Amino acid sequence: MTATTTAPLATSPTRTARQPSDKLRAWATRAPLLPALVFMIVVTQLPFVATLVISFFDWNALYPKARHFTGFDNYQQVLSDADLRHSVWTTVLLTVAVVLASLVLGMLLALLLDRKFRGRGFVRTLLIAPFLVVPVAAALLWKHVLYNPEYGLLNGLLHYVGGPQPDWISNTPLLAVEASLVWQWTPFMMLILLAGLQSRDHQQIEAAKVDGASDWQVFRYLTLPHLRRYLELGALLGSIYIVQNFDAVFTITSGGLGTANLPYTVYQSFYQAHENGLASAAGVLVVIGSIIIATFALRVVSSLFREEASRA
Repeated sequence: MTATTTAPLATSPTRTARQPSDKLRAWATRAPLLPALVFMIVVTQLPFVATLVISFFDWNALYPKARHFTGFDNYQQVLSDADLRHSVWTTVLLTVAVVLASLVLGMLLALLLDRKFRGRGFVRTLLIAPFLVVPVAAALLWKHVLYNPEYGLLNGLLHYVGGPQPDWISNTPLLAVEASLVWQWTPFMMLILLAGLQSRDHQQIEAAKVDGASDWQVFRYLTLPHLRRYLELGALLGSIYIVQNFDAVFTITSGGLGTANLPYTVYQSFYQAHENGLASAAGVLVVIGSIIIATFALRVVSSLFREEASRA
C-alpha cells in the first residue's frame, strides 16, 4: 500500500502574493478621491461639529464672557417657544404645499412632453429654464416683476380687464412665497417624472390598448403604479430643499406676515438676536430633519437602480 502525499495548493502562495498588490491597487484607485474627501470633511463636517458643540451652550455674541454650558436647554427652548413652533409649522406647511403642487404640475407637463409634437425640444428647454434661475433672482423676479402692486405684471393684467389691484404680498404672503417656489421646482419634478414615463414598457401599454383600455385606464392602472418610485423620489428630494429654503422667504417677505420658516428663524436668532447657542440648536434640528428625509431618498434611489438592473 503506497502512501500518497497531498501537495499544498498551488494557489495559496499566489493568493498571498496577490493580496498586497490588490490592496495597493485599491488604494491607488481611491487615492485621487482623498483630497476631495478631506475637503468635504473640512468644509461640511467640522463646521457641523462646531455647531453641535455651540448648541449646548448659552452663548450670546454680545456677552461672550457670560457663556456657559446648558446641556439640552437650547433644544428644549426651540421645541417649546411659541414663535419657534410656529416657524416649524410654517416650514411643514410650506414644504407640503410646494412639493404637492410641483408634483401635480410636473406630472401634467411630463405627460405633455411624453407625446411627440413639433418643437418638443424647444418647449422642453423653455419649461426647464425656471429651475436654472438663481433662487434669489427668481424670488426678486416674482417680488418686483409679478407681485408689485404698482407696476407688476399680475396687476397690469387685472387692470387691463378692469379687475382689482391687490397687494399680493401683503394679502397672501405665504401663498406668494409658495407660488415662486412652485414655479422654480415644477421643472425638476417634470424631469424626474418624464424619465419615469420614458422607462415604461410600451409593449404592455400597446397590449392594454388593443384589449380596449382607455387612456385613463392605462394611466391609472399602468402608468401611475410605474411612476410611484419616481413620485416618491421627487417628493423626497424636493422636501430636502424646501425644508432648508431661505432665499424666497428672505427676499419676498423678509420673514414677516407669518412666513418665517425654521431656516429664517435660525438667521434671526444668529444675526439679529446674536443667540449663537439657540440658533445652533435650531440649525441642528434642521440638519437632522434633512438627514431623515435624505435617508428615505437614498433608499428610493437604490430601489430604482435595482429595478433598472433587474430589467437589464
